[in-house]
Amino acid sequence: MNKASELFAPDGTAYDLSGPESAPVVALIHGLGLCRHIWDEPVSVLAQHFRVLNYDLYGHGDSAPLPSTASLTLYAEQLLQLLDLLNIPTAHVIGFSIGGMINRRFALNYEKRLQSLIILNSPHNRGEQAQQQVEARAKTVREQGTMSTMDDALKRWFTEEYLNNKNNEPLVSRVRAWRKKADSESYAQAAWVLANGVRELIDPTPAISAPALIITSENDTGSTPAMSHAIAAEITDAQTHIVPHMKHLGLLEDANAFTTPILQFLTEQLR
Repeated sequence: MNKASELFAPDGTAYDLSGPESAPVVALIHGLGLCRHIWDEPVSVLAQHFRVLNYDLYGHGDSAPLPSTASLTLYAEQLLQLLDLLNIPTAHVIGFSIGGMINRRFALNYEKRLQSLIILNSPHNRGEQAQQQVEARAKTVREQGTMSTMDDALKRWFTEEYLNNKNNEPLVSRVRAWRKKADSESYAQAAWVLANGVRELIDPTPAISAPALIITSENDTGSTPAMSHAIAAEITDAQTHIVPHMKHLGLLEDANAFTTPILQFLTEQLR
């Protein structure tokens, strides 16, 4: 397996490439306030079989701040420009949380560049009360700063037993550091896109037709199993997988529980 190498695109996007150069490409999109290193464990597995493109969204990780006003279309264009730069005609695109909104926008805008779609812990129609809560959090971030909602977020993202185990403090601290590193304006705008962008993804016309797998955690209150089933119902022949017990950041808490069905799905697409 070729080792990952950190590179930068002309627009300031930081990215890594790993895995066999001749293998099918898998592109990974992280969530709000995180960075590409959320995928470190899955990459170690996926890169044994695929060419893995892992990058930071604008204003996150090592990437440059937003070049213009944030939108799902802007983030989809960021991925398109990266694929064009690297002469990658098509890719399997995996997105976590807002990343699962971005890859749906990518599927709608650039269908011919997509081989398959994997959506992890991503929201859909929230209902009025939950929608108001997410918008309120975005407003708090705008008014009080990037870290203002962090403590409450950790309680939604990790299981109680995980947070209470002192052995896990380094990883939890790392998650805090990822958000703290984010450009404040880019983060505030992305939080608003997370809150409001979901509206443009509900029951799209024409519908997404790419092979798709939708995964979430049993106890993810922001990206519920019901939402995942609703997403799947709007995509032709989509599959769903619900990971027991986990919350929003189950991908970090138990990476294998997510990587196993992802790898199984991707392998099926090669047959």
